[in-house]
Amino acid sequence: MSTTRRFYITTAIAYVNGDPHLGHALEFVQADVLARHRRLRGDDVRFLSGTDDNALKNVDAALAAGLPVAAFVAEKAQRFVDLAAPLQLSNDDFICTSTDPRHRPGVERLWAACAAAGDLYQHDYEGLYCSGCEAFVLAGDLHDGLCPEHNEEPELIAERNWFFRLSRYQNALLDLIESGRLRIEPEHRRNEVLAFIRSGLSDFSVSRTQGRAQGWGIPVPGDPTQVIYVWFDALANYITALGFGHHGASYDDWWRESDERQHVIGKGIVRFHAIYWPAILLSAAQPLPTTISVHDYLTVEGQKLSKSLGTAIEPVEVIDRYGADAVRWWFLRDVPRTGDSDFRSELIAVRANELADGLGNLINRTIALISRHRVEATHTPEEKVAEAASLLALCAELPSAIDEALAVFDLRRAASALWEVVTEANRFVSATQPWELAKAVRTDDDGAAARLDVVLGVLLDACSCIAYELRPFLPFAAERIDAALADLDTQRGRALFPKVEAAA
Repeated sequence: MSTTRRFYITTAIAYVNGDPHLGHALEFVQADVLARHRRLRGDDVRFLSGTDDNALKNVDAALAAGLPVAAFVAEKAQRFVDLAAPLQLSNDDFICTSTDPRHRPGVERLWAACAAAGDLYQHDYEGLYCSGCEAFVLAGDLHDGLCPEHNEEPELIAERNWFFRLSRYQNALLDLIESGRLRIEPEHRRNEVLAFIRSGLSDFSVSRTQGRAQGWGIPVPGDPTQVIYVWFDALANYITALGFGHHGASYDDWWRESDERQHVIGKGIVRFHAIYWPAILLSAAQPLPTTISVHDYLTVEGQKLSKSLGTAIEPVEVIDRYGADAVRWWFLRDVPRTGDSDFRSELIAVRANELADGLGNLINRTIALISRHRVEATHTPEEKVAEAASLLALCAELPSAIDEALAVFDLRRAASALWEVVTEANRFVSATQPWELAKAVRTDDDGAAARLDVVLGVLLDACSCIAYELRPFLPFAAERIDAALADLDTQRGRALFPKVEAAA
């Protein structure tokens, strides 16, 4: 009987009111590592990313640029599509919500299901609206009158909208999260969501007037005066991309019957994903995600990377300077499971050189030693090489250490476990000094020959283990290492990772 599991993983879809920044790249790489890791473990995986085209902030940005909204959105969306190659991403699908023919029928079907459940109604509303959040905000949540997420003063809006009966699902959401059927990682984000729910849930607006949307977006079925609110529209992408609107088989395979459905998102949109989205799915009688994994922000001098705040850093420029391996490795080695991470170019240089000095040097030394000192020992030493015990144990434990770390969305711990093997392998080379053993072999010391065989065999096995487990983290680097280990003579002396200097 097959034990293959189905694993569906998604990133949040990005607003296209500007170009992608390094914060987007972080999330894409995190999700990519999880997807590649599951494939490596033999699971069937589907990895989705995309762009949130129908937001009102996209309309504002297009008007400011003096461009038609459709043209502006398409051009910005393509910038996100084009990140896949430089970031070495492996997503199976990418959805642009304004142009993908799968999306609108799925949103309309989801709306109809919620309406049939009696969870949509019209209501006059007045409130403070943050265009950055694309959401109404409470006065008590503002800092000095400004939205803490976008540092903008919200606009007072009064209009008649369609509302969703979120309040109806308060107890159900509490039960789902408390029981772990809907898992939120890390735990302090779970606790924040539970506290928010326990404080009482209010119904929320799920439409905007056509006038305020300037005709952009998906019209409310049966009410052409309104467009569907972007957070109802956008969240639906996770299932519209699977053909939900067309009753497609992919929806059954990857949503209804998938073993895990995981969303990777930033901390600023937890409420939408952990409260609004599950409630909408409950209303529509559809399965829920199983896991919501939340990362914190990248910052520059303590400020969130943001297009609107003017602190965005263009990821391709950083990759061009330091290489994709260095950028991915910095994300994985330095960005913690909890807490923001301040970007400085010298930190990426440090991680690039760590790869060159630690891993690259290990592989090159191993290849050189085996190429120079291959021997044919007549017997295996009766005693094992004592210095190998720690390295062999770490290699044996590495897969489970990575599995356990990634299961709780701790990518830094997973990368650290891998690097511990690299460090121990380099210690092993220093402790055993195979070049000295090679000198002894030349004096017909059969014991030295046997010991050298064991030392080189342990080193080769360790390098192969590292290369295999490195695949989800640095896929192209792992390929280079595999190629070098498979063809020792040809690859000998080739640098696997370049040394770099931090940009001035």
